[in-house]
Amino acid sequence: MEYTYKYPRPAVTADCVVMTKEENPKVLLIERGAGLFKGCWAFPGGFLNMDETTEQCAIRELEEETRLKVFDIHQIGAYSKVDRDPRGRTITVAYLALVDAPIAVTGQDDAAKARWFPIDALPPLAFDHDDIMNDAKALYKRML
Repeated sequence: MEYTYKYPRPAVTADCVVMTKEENPKVLLIERGAGLFKGCWAFPGGFLNMDETTEQCAIRELEEETRLKVFDIHQIGAYSKVDRDPRGRTITVAYLALVDAPIAVTGQDDAAKARWFPIDALPPLAFDHDDIMNDAKALYKRML
């Protein structure tokens, strides 16, 4: 189906921040394997399909990029800075998933690698993922 609109439409993505419930929490990141920010670390995520919710997108992208499947996610927030994605106008909805401890993951799809990092030793993050991480930490503290 082709769409024609009078006004431009932004793209929508979803990201999934996965953190462990350990005394010293870890965060799951993927190394981007292609395109913009190739070689940089980011949260698993990607573009919304027309037949899914942002929650479904976050869960799907997490599994496609890391093989990790989760069912219980909590919305961190929506991120809509005009320049957050140099490819074009993109709005993301970020979600938090909690796991007891690191689970085996592997980089899949457009993720070159998937790896757990200590929350206090994260590498530089792509896009506006530092902002998302700050909000994820706040939600994490409220949830525990």
